[in-house]
Amino acid sequence: MIKRIVVKLDTVEGMLYFWQATKDREKVGEAYLNNMADFPEMKYIYGEGFNKESVRVVLSAISNRELLNGGSKKERKYWNNNMWMMEDLGYTDMMVTPLKVLNLESVKEKLNSTNLPEKHDELEVYFVPGHLDEYAIVDNKLIINFFRVKPDLHDENKITIGETPLVDYVQEKLTELLNQ
Repeated sequence: MIKRIVVKLDTVEGMLYFWQATKDREKVGEAYLNNMADFPEMKYIYGEGFNKESVRVVLSAISNRELLNGGSKKERKYWNNNMWMMEDLGYTDMMVTPLKVLNLESVKEKLNSTNLPEKHDELEVYFVPGHLDEYAIVDNKLIINFFRVKPDLHDENKITIGETPLVDYVQEKLTELLNQ
């Protein structure tokens, strides 16, 4: 039986400072960039063509107002995603605000009422600023690419990933996690 589902936004919170400071033309130091790359949640998006050094290089280029020279496809996508966040911080806030108050109690109840395997008593949902992948599943963790969260400009209560409402999306992916 699942006792709790925890939502983790630490990396997104850290990036909010980066996006705001960079948009305000403040220099973000290398120590901060390294700290962001060292966040434990970031390791879930690391792999071939994208690692800690990728995060540092991309964020450094953005902070220094430089184009990303070369880089892997994932690094270029990460650069584009971060630049997009700084274009309209109001829209970025529309992405973050619903995540801060995301209540997954109904998802927990639905998952507990099914005949899914009982592998974990706690599930974790991480929103991480990622690159190409929409989500990943590692053990009892669902890692969702924050950049895929889409608020509706006309209805602040309508948040989707792809075409799927956010809570339904999380439930669908947690079901997949439990079936692995």
